Amino acid sequence: MKLGVSMWSYVAPWKRGEMDVAEFIREASRQRVDGVELLDFFWKDRTAETESVRNALEETGLSVGVYSVSNDFVNSDPLARTGGVDIIKRGVDSALEFGARTVRVFAGDVKSGISFDEAMGWIIDGLSESAAYAQQNGVDLALENHGALAGRSDQVLTILNAVANPVLGANPDTGNFVLVHEASHLAVAALASRAKMVHFKDFKVVADDFQGNAYEAIDGLKFAGTAIGEGDVDLPDCLKVILESGFGGWLNIEYEANEDPLIGVARSISYTRTLLNQF
Repeated sequence: MKLGVSMWSYVAPWKRGEMDVAEFIREASRQRVDGVELLDFFWKDRTAETESVRNALEETGLSVGVYSVSNDFVNSDPLARTGGVDIIKRGVDSALEFGARTVRVFAGDVKSGISFDEAMGWIIDGLSESAAYAQQNGVDLALENHGALAGRSDQVLTILNAVANPVLGANPDTGNFVLVHEASHLAVAALASRAKMVHFKDFKVVADDFQGNAYEAIDGLKFAGTAIGEGDVDLPDCLKVILESGFGGWLNIEYEANEDPLIGVARSISYTRTLLNQF
């Protein structure tokens, strides 16, 4: 297993203009991880930034383990759904450009006026076409449990089985399961054998009047991100079942706490290393 960190962990300083992609790579190197997860979200000027990113990767010796995209196939406009496929195809091309062999993808989420069956049909069609392109290029796709249509482990498995292409697997996100009222360690156990990557994330229940960034779960509870190991997610059991499955891919820290990531991510990585050493 390889330990990485997602750039999403540093979205706050990026939004403040204090960090670009190249500086994220250097910060990850200072944390002594094995590699990084890049996201299409963070490019401001792809052409202008690519050389500095390549230089940072060469300077630090870090690998790009995963390239993540943000697609959504739940749209009544066929052109928008085609655009979702194009996003994934560009993600595959970007993964190859930076030496990654895994692309994190989404399914899409509930929209007013669109039935469940209709949405699932579009998701399966879009991921099937995307997976065919990925397979031609020797790249895996990792479907993240995200939202109400593909948030639970059984929903993810339904999609994977319907697409039935071996390059499409799962990205079990240990935090997101609590938002759909599913125990993370049980959900991870259900998906571990299909995992192409893992997001290691922690959440805790907070009061309704919590002032920081938070998410409302389907059961009405409010959750906020924490440093890894400081929330309510049963991360030791999650990691245990991942390791028992024989998973050897990227375990990527995805930090979503309100605390400054320049402080909290380091603590998250330290906890994860301690946990890994226990197994």
